[in-house]
Amino acid sequence: MTTTLRRYVLRANALYIFAFGCAGVLFDIRGILFGLGPQGRVLADAPHAGITFIEAHGLAIILSVLLWRAQAERPWHATAFAMDALLGVCNLAFWQLFVATDALAVGYLSTGLHLTFATLNAAALRASATVPAPEA
Repeated sequence: MTTTLRRYVLRANALYIFAFGCAGVLFDIRGILFGLGPQGRVLADAPHAGITFIEAHGLAIILSVLLWRAQAERPWHATAFAMDALLGVCNLAFWQLFVATDALAVGYLSTGLHLTFATLNAAALRASATVPAPEA
């Protein structure tokens, strides 16, 4: 995998995380403040729990900015891999949230993309590994 391709992986990952983060924050605010949409269903009895939604989606936006500006280097692919693996595994572990909010399509799409980008960043990590010099 070339440096250019690895950079495209980071940028595509950044675009995805930014788009879903922004949409998430908008839906979160709508659900927390007005009880509307999917989040409104689960936060109706505990709107203060909405902070976790805002934090997660807000951090995704912040990470997207960092990934967009990142060089195609191992530490950034490791960061992107860790982020996507964490978010994908969390989606799977808390899948019932997608069921309860009738948002299965969003669950399938976001989890699939998290795991796809985790795989791509793992491949980029492997491709960018330094090859040890042959012993003399």
